[in-house]
Amino acid sequence: MSIHIVALGNEGDAFHQDNRPSGLIRTYLGRSPLVSGDESSLLLNATSTVARPVFTEYQASAFGNVKLVVHDCPVWDIFDSDWYTSRNLIGGADIIVIKYNVNDKFSFHEVKDNYIPVIKRALNSVPVIIAAVGTRQNEELPCTCPLCTSDRGSCVSTTEGIQLAKELGATYLELHSLDDFYIGKYFGGVLEYFMIQALNQKTSEKMKKRKMSSSFHGIRPPQLEQPEKMPILKAEASHYNSDLNNLLFCCQCVDVVFYNPDIRDVVEAHKIVLCAVSHVFMLLFNVKSPTDIQDASIIRTAQDLFAINRDPAFPGAGQESPGNPPLRVIVKDVLFCSCLSDILRFIYSGAFQWEELEEDIRKKLKDCGDVSSVIEKVKCILKTPGKINCLRNCKTYQARKPLWFYNTSLKFFLNKPMLADVVFEIQGTTVPAHRAILVARCEVMAAMFNGNYMEAKSVLIPVYGVSKETFLSFLEYLYTDSCCPAGIFQAMCLLICAEMYQVSRLQHICELFIITQLQSMPSRELASMNLDIVDLLKKAKFHHSDCLSTWLLHFIATNYLIFSQKPEFQDLSVEERSFVEKHRWPSNMYLKQLAEYRKYIHSRKCRCLIM
Repeated sequence: MSIHIVALGNEGDAFHQDNRPSGLIRTYLGRSPLVSGDESSLLLNATSTVARPVFTEYQASAFGNVKLVVHDCPVWDIFDSDWYTSRNLIGGADIIVIKYNVNDKFSFHEVKDNYIPVIKRALNSVPVIIAAVGTRQNEELPCTCPLCTSDRGSCVSTTEGIQLAKELGATYLELHSLDDFYIGKYFGGVLEYFMIQALNQKTSEKMKKRKMSSSFHGIRPPQLEQPEKMPILKAEASHYNSDLNNLLFCCQCVDVVFYNPDIRDVVEAHKIVLCAVSHVFMLLFNVKSPTDIQDASIIRTAQDLFAINRDPAFPGAGQESPGNPPLRVIVKDVLFCSCLSDILRFIYSGAFQWEELEEDIRKKLKDCGDVSSVIEKVKCILKTPGKINCLRNCKTYQARKPLWFYNTSLKFFLNKPMLADVVFEIQGTTVPAHRAILVARCEVMAAMFNGNYMEAKSVLIPVYGVSKETFLSFLEYLYTDSCCPAGIFQAMCLLICAEMYQVSRLQHICELFIITQLQSMPSRELASMNLDIVDLLKKAKFHHSDCLSTWLLHFIATNYLIFSQKPEFQDLSVEERSFVEKHRWPSNMYLKQLAEYRKYIHSRKCRCLIM
C-alpha cells in the first residue's frame, strides 16, 4: 500500500536563495522518525534523463511498510509545460501540500492565481495543507520614508493565507523556520494525521473490493426469505354482563315474583341470578341453611325483608305457567318494594353502579332518610358472610370495577341440582342446568325453551353427538364466560359444540386456543406429534370455522418440510394442495439454490478466499 503526496509552490526566499537542495518536503523526509530512507534513495529524478522533469520525485517508507511517494513542483512554468502529467498526478494524489514563502509575494500570487484554480477543478475530497514558510521581515508598521517604500507590502499577511485556506477548505500552517519543531512536530504531525486517514480509507475500499470480487467469483449462498405472515385472528368482545342484564327485561324463565300487598305492581326475577349475588337470597330459597352461612346480620336481613307466600291466589297469577308456577315472595318493606325494580336492574347489570342506583331511588323517594335506608338494605343484601360491610361510600365504590358476581358465583351452581329446572342426558349420565342462564347466554337454547318444541315442556333433554366432558366445558363457558380446554383435541370438540349451538365467541376462543398451542410447538414436536393436522383442517372447514381453516393452511405451508413427509398430507384436496405449494416455506427456488451451493462448496472449484 502506498501514499501519494503532491507538493506545489516555492517556499524559498526569493532574496536569499542558494543552491542547496533544502526545502520543506526534503527536510521532513530526512528528519521524520516515521520515514525511513537514506539521502541517496530519497531523490530519484534529480538526475533523470529528462532535461527538465515536471516533478521532483521522492520515495521513502513510512510507518514501516507503507510506500511514500512525493512529487514536488516548485515552479509554475515547469508545471504548465507538461499539462497531461501534472493533471494525472494531482488527480491521483492522496494529500496536496501548497507552500509559499511569507516574504515572497510573487510565490504567493503564483500559488493563488495559477495552482489554486487547477486544484479546485481536480479536487475530490482530498485533504489540502497550506504551509506559509518563513518569518516576516517587516511585521512592524512600514516606514513612510522614501527609502522604505520598496519593502512596503512585500510580505504575505496571515489574513491572506487564512482566506486562501478557506477557499479550498484546507488546513493552514505557519512555519517560521525549518527546524525540528516546526517540521517534525507541527507540519509532520498534521501531514501524518492525513496519511493515517488516507491509509484507513484505502483499507476500507480494499475490503469492499474484496467483498465485491468474492461475490462475483463463485456461487453465493442463497438467502432464505422470511415466511409469509400468518393471518391475524381477532377475538370477539365479551357480552356476558349484557346477556344477563337482558334476561331481566325479556322476562323469560321467570321463577320468582316479588310483591307487596299494598302495591299493585309485581317484580319478576330469577333465583339463580339472585343467589349468585347474595347469600340473603340463598337463605331465602333454601340453597343454604343458617348453619352454612353463620352470619346473624344476613339471617336477620332475610327475615326482616322477605317472606314466602304459599297462597295460590296472588297478584299476577294469571301470567304464570300452570306447570311450573314461580315462587311468590312478599317484600315486607313497602319503600324497598317500590324501588325493587331499580335494585334488580342494578344487580343484573353487575352490582357496581351505586350512584345511578342512588339517583334512581331518589327520584322515587323524596325523603333523604328513606333513600339512605333503602341503600343500606341493598348493602346488607350484598354483604359477604363473616365480613364487615365495606360498601359504605357509594361514590368511592363507583370508581371501582364491576362486581362480576356471575362469572365467579354462578360456577357454584354448575352441574349441581340446586335450583336446576332442566336436566341433560348425555352418554347415559345426567347433567342438571338452569334454563335462565342457558336462555340468556345461548340463542339456540332460548329458541328451544321458548318455542313450540318438545324441549320447552320437557325437563329431561337428550343430547347427541357430544361427549359429557365437552358439554360440561360448554356449560362452563355459558355460566362463567371462560373455558380452558385440556388440549387441541378437546378444543376442537368444544368448537364443534359451540358451532352446533351458534355461540360464536366460544368458537373464537377455541380457535385462539388451537392456534396458540400449535404456534408454541417446536419443529421437533410438530414432526413427532400424532395429531392429524389435515383432519383438523377438514373439521374446521366443515364446521364453518373459516378463520381457523385459513390459518391452518398457512401453518401447513409454513412448515412444509414437516407436514409434506406425513401420510395425511396426501389427503389435501387439489385446491388446498395448490395453495400450500404456492405459499410453501422454504420455496422450491431456495432449495434448488441451496443444493447448487452445497454442490459448489464440495467441488474442487471452491477455494478459500482467506487461507
